[in-house]
Amino acid sequence: MTLKSLVIPTFITVLMGLSVLMFVYPVAYLAAAIRGLVIWWDVLFPSLFPFFIISEVLLGFGIVHLIGTLLDPFMKPIFRIPGSGGFVAAMGYVSGYPIGAKLTAKLWEQKMITRDEGERLVAFTTSSDPIFLIGAVSIGFFHNPGIVPILAIAHYGGGFLVGVLMRYHGSRTSQETLLVSQSQSPPRRRSNRLRDALRAMHKARIEDGRNLGELIQEAIQSSLKLIIVVGGLVVFFSVFLELLTQANIMMGLYFIIEHVLSFMGIPPALSKSLVGGIFEVTLGVRYAGESATSIPLSFKVASAAFILSWGGLSVHAQIASILHSTNLRYWPFMVARFIHGILAACLVLVLWKSLAGDLDSKNTMVRFDMSTQFNFHSPQGFVNNLFIFLILLLAMTLLSIIGNMMMSLWIRLRHSSGK
Repeated sequence: MTLKSLVIPTFITVLMGLSVLMFVYPVAYLAAAIRGLVIWWDVLFPSLFPFFIISEVLLGFGIVHLIGTLLDPFMKPIFRIPGSGGFVAAMGYVSGYPIGAKLTAKLWEQKMITRDEGERLVAFTTSSDPIFLIGAVSIGFFHNPGIVPILAIAHYGGGFLVGVLMRYHGSRTSQETLLVSQSQSPPRRRSNRLRDALRAMHKARIEDGRNLGELIQEAIQSSLKLIIVVGGLVVFFSVFLELLTQANIMMGLYFIIEHVLSFMGIPPALSKSLVGGIFEVTLGVRYAGESATSIPLSFKVASAAFILSWGGLSVHAQIASILHSTNLRYWPFMVARFIHGILAACLVLVLWKSLAGDLDSKNTMVRFDMSTQFNFHSPQGFVNNLFIFLILLLAMTLLSIIGNMMMSLWIRLRHSSGK
């Protein structure tokens, strides 16, 4: 019996168990369902649905081809993805999850990216939208707009670092093919790139063929289906987490998370927010913002940064459902989300004193002690050493990118001289 054959029986068993818990805890079940529905209606629907429609219409107008042609020289050397990924990255960071995965699947359907490129793209374009980060998290849950800069830098900066690291995902053969194809294609002059981009957009618009009315109608229908799926997943995981908590099934996970946090010098009381964030991002950041005032604000924000970057299993289920219609695999996305969460949390803790140190006086804080930076026996030093290692890894990655660009230039020069 293989592991894959156990998935469906296990899933059925879990659903049957949840059905029993619904009858055992009907009040908690109903309250959790209403809470999830309110979160979807008040926060997710107004913030995501318009962007779903706009992105669909922009795809139909060929904007993705315009931006792709313009960003092609930037996206390939750094992220090893076509320039069309620049449109996905821009929309993903502005619109939030799961827009990046939705647009990546569209590019795959249009045969504009390969499987490896799609997996790299969806790994670092899945992030929280600024409206949710500022309005819901910073103001709504933390009641402190002062944390917006450091939370945004940690979250979106961590996403950029994940994109740089993910360039090594996939076979080296594809990278060598990319360099050869770049060398064989004649170099374009910069003055013609905008003209080529406009031609690519016009060609894509003609090939699409839908008029404005049809384009908007189909965009609304497609977006409405997706936003309903998003809302259903939020309500399901809200009920799922509440029922398991009521049945004391989550106590083991709380115990593990508390000991891990205690080892790293982070208040164990944040285990509730992290466990909630593992399943649903909105619940996790709400628990982080509403946690005890005795917990240092820097650790609360670091917890929120990790949860926003991880995304929660609710977002993971949305991404998996979108990728199911393609040949893109889920596991690279999951690994990238975890790395993004660790990077974002470390960025908050390391940059806190320089970017948000003035907030310490408004809360009970544990000061960031730079003297522990190279102390391997200090929990704070452990975090700092981890961040230093990541910085060195990023430096090596940037050197590798420069090397690849020099190699590509050398191949082009050799190819032109051979002619």
